[in-house]
Amino acid sequence: MNLEELRQKINQIDDELIKLLEKRMELVSKVATYKLETGKAVLDSKREETILNKVAEAVESPVYKDVIVNTFTDMMKHSRAFQERHIRQIQ
Repeated sequence: MNLEELRQKINQIDDELIKLLEKRMELVSKVATYKLETGKAVLDSKREETILNKVAEAVESPVYKDVIVNTFTDMMKHSRAFQERHIRQIQ
């Protein structure tokens, strides 16, 4: 496989990830609304720890574990920031 073919495959996966991330963010938005209505904090450290442990266990190739866990850590950080902005907007 040449570089262009590899990049095309990456682009296809990126397209799938974008769709999945949009679906995830739709749910994050609903979570933010729920948290506002129930007075819950945006940050749930125990849940994030549970998710990161689950991700680490699910990664099949040890060489990718750190980068995938870090990606999820970043994704949750950005999701929290989105929740905070969303809550400010709907208050």
